[in-house]
Amino acid sequence: MFAAFDFDVIARTWQTLIFQGLAFTVQVTVLAMVGGVILGTLLAMMRLSSIRPLSWLAAGYVNGLRAIPLVLVIFWFYFLVPYIGAWIIGSPNPIKVGAFTSALVTFILFEACYYCEIMRAGIQSIPAGQANAGYALGMTYGQVMAQVVLPQAFRNMTPVLLTQTIVLFQDVSLVYIISLPDFVTLASKVAQRDGRLIEMYLFVAVVYFALCMLLSLWVKRLQARIAIVR
Repeated sequence: MFAAFDFDVIARTWQTLIFQGLAFTVQVTVLAMVGGVILGTLLAMMRLSSIRPLSWLAAGYVNGLRAIPLVLVIFWFYFLVPYIGAWIIGSPNPIKVGAFTSALVTFILFEACYYCEIMRAGIQSIPAGQANAGYALGMTYGQVMAQVVLPQAFRNMTPVLLTQTIVLFQDVSLVYIISLPDFVTLASKVAQRDGRLIEMYLFVAVVYFALCMLLSLWVKRLQARIAIVR
């Protein structure tokens, strides 16, 4: 099998694939993670709210979006949102969103559903007595959440949040369907150009496996350290 394996195609292109394609993948992952955690935390607080309509709205959003394949959400946002936006503002022409913005917003909205459930579990893991003690000291709901509950919830859920981010890192490869220059897209173009599909896709698989394995081991060590401290 490896007699005809062309290592030279990897040697010629790995710098472009890593420093452009993989760097783009990491950029989208980091931005989507930050946006997803912020939105997911807000959704978690809504789901735990005593205001029923607010809780139902957040639950409907989270459960509804998680029931749809991510690839369809990317398609919908990229192709339909420009027309929906034009209809809302009354424009005769579809609004310009752009592939990068479409992908980034899609990942933020989609991943926020999973970060929401993680943060909801983190918030519920904090004993209610701590929040009640904050209220007894005269703190408002916002102060209790910002200074007492959320810092502990983030700390407790950091390993799980990072694990979900590893999944997000893998999901970013789906942007190839809208031709964004991520790691998989660039490798696919090289594979088709040079007729070296096995070499390129094997290289992509090895890089993803190595990175995700290293990140998973790091998260496991971090989880052990947090568990020891607690």
